[in-house]
Amino acid sequence: MLRHRQGVTSLLKASAQPLLISTRKCAAPNPGETPCLRRRYAAQAATPAKKEGDISSVFVSLSGVTPEPLPQRFAELKARLIRGHEDRIRDSWERLLTQLQQEIGVIEALGSKVIPEIGYEEINNPPETFVSELKKRGVAVVRGVIPETEARDYKTDIERYVRQNPHTRGKHSERITAFIRESDRRLISRLPAFPPHDPQVYELYWSPSQVRARAHPNLLATQRFLMSFWHSNNPEALISTSHPLAYADRLRIRQPGDSGFALGPHVDGGSVERWEEGGYGLGGVYDRVWKGQWEDFDPWESSCRLPVVSDLYNGAGACSMFRMFQGWLSMSTTGPHEGTLLVNPLLSRATAYYLLRPFFSPRSSNTVGSRDGQSRFLNPDNWVLDPQQNTLLQGASPSHTQELNAMLHPHLNLAKSMVHIPTVRPGDYVAWHCDSKWTQDSKSLLKLPPS
Repeated sequence: MLRHRQGVTSLLKASAQPLLISTRKCAAPNPGETPCLRRRYAAQAATPAKKEGDISSVFVSLSGVTPEPLPQRFAELKARLIRGHEDRIRDSWERLLTQLQQEIGVIEALGSKVIPEIGYEEINNPPETFVSELKKRGVAVVRGVIPETEARDYKTDIERYVRQNPHTRGKHSERITAFIRESDRRLISRLPAFPPHDPQVYELYWSPSQVRARAHPNLLATQRFLMSFWHSNNPEALISTSHPLAYADRLRIRQPGDSGFALGPHVDGGSVERWEEGGYGLGGVYDRVWKGQWEDFDPWESSCRLPVVSDLYNGAGACSMFRMFQGWLSMSTTGPHEGTLLVNPLLSRATAYYLLRPFFSPRSSNTVGSRDGQSRFLNPDNWVLDPQQNTLLQGASPSHTQELNAMLHPHLNLAKSMVHIPTVRPGDYVAWHCDSKWTQDSKSLLKLPPS
């Protein structure tokens, strides 16, 4: 992030994708393909072109659309997922709630210090504490990946690019619009923007700065290092963690104190697909959770992710790539409450929670304003496995991302478990696991996703 002279902070968003050797463009059968991969190719081949959209099309909470109730088949799906494992599911839920309460206490005490850090010069011989904490937390800061002056130049060059290309399709903040000649502003006013009253987001993906950052040898080395934390239980899996792929993401430059475009806590990579047999079920990614064994769920196993279809509903903002990590390359010095990232460092536990939440209901509702009432509401004894499953998947809606909030996911205690990353300087890199729950401060951001 590079702090603009007027207080604007900027980030290049960068996601790490592995090389999926199994991906192909022809329809000829491959002897090494599994039936799941063939079904995935067939589904993708039949998928129509995506509709054009903006950032608001990714989130129900930003779209202004009231989601319709899910069809009855989702109640039947939920019943199938846990059939024969009901007692184990109930017991695992109680263990999970106890673990969450303990871990959230640790996070509250440590704050940003819970996020592991490492210097770029250490990635070839990382400390064991960093290794263990990254595997547990699912997020890390790598310091000094890009030289500071070079990272600052990225932002300067992007501002120049915007001035020279006022026709770029985007959502323009007042400060960005100030860079553009008056004669071009009528053209810009006709471009889609979000939010309409105070545009903040640029649909800019291939500016020279973004391209240079994605191809920087230090950034690629950092992504290879992070991708090495993944492993495959299948030695025949057609995947490489040594070849990062470029994944283009948009540019955000948001104003200090802006709250009109603050993304809430969410998880990328689909929503209802995580429960569906034709989505994440194709690889059995969460099978351990459905069997009441969430402690045995391994979020770092890659081969089960290859057959996954994470965009069954072809949403405008949906991605079909397996992104091991998402990341931000900082172009400014930015700390908590200055437009930076917040993450939930409870990788496997928080994932298990929002997956199991739809199967349980409270016996009695929360007593607003009462600490004792809140404690009784969250107590495991107050929550029962629904004898007959309904269609609810809290925070999940077809073609949108998975969202989380305090009302739907009360045991995550998001106000305490979503923590800021430590202060970053130009050239620092922040990466978080594809299952991680994240959000951001209400300030200006420049996204650059490396893959």
